[in-house]
Amino acid sequence: MTRLLTRLTKAFRRENGTASVEFVIAVPVILTIFMASFEAGFFMIRSVMLEQAVDMAMRDVRLGHFANVNAATLKDAICSRILMFTNCEANMMIEMQRVTTDTWTLPNDRTECVNRSENTEPAVEMQIGQQNEMILVRACIMQDAIFPSTGIALELPLDAQGGYALFSKSAYVVEPTS
Repeated sequence: MTRLLTRLTKAFRRENGTASVEFVIAVPVILTIFMASFEAGFFMIRSVMLEQAVDMAMRDVRLGHFANVNAATLKDAICSRILMFTNCEANMMIEMQRVTTDTWTLPNDRTECVNRSENTEPAVEMQIGQQNEMILVRACIMQDAIFPSTGIALELPLDAQGGYALFSKSAYVVEPTS
């Protein structure tokens, strides 16, 4: 019995393969942290780009650079300023609603987004507005996660195709024409 115990203890004292055991334990953890960091950074870049593109498009609307303001015009204006979005115009939903200045009641807080699993579009309002009216503009775009099984993508609500929604809101007042 003592011989068996001494053989077992000698077998466990060998250091062959210790580096590969550490490698097998450490590399998946490091790769998961790297992929989660990359996904979070890419999510933030996309979010900031969407915010800036919507702000710039709304600036063009306020300054009267568009002859006809509609969803297609706004989608084109926003998507032309965004670089890192795949299939931008098909995955984006724009909503414009008047805000009554009598009660300052804002529309519901739920922003509709494109349902990529169906061919139909949700019914959203497009109200251009009259002079001195405040218009709330909401944009939602669905984008696919780069690493959907790690990090931030696990915490985001995903659609059926594994995409997450990015939202942007802006408001402007229709200026009076003289």
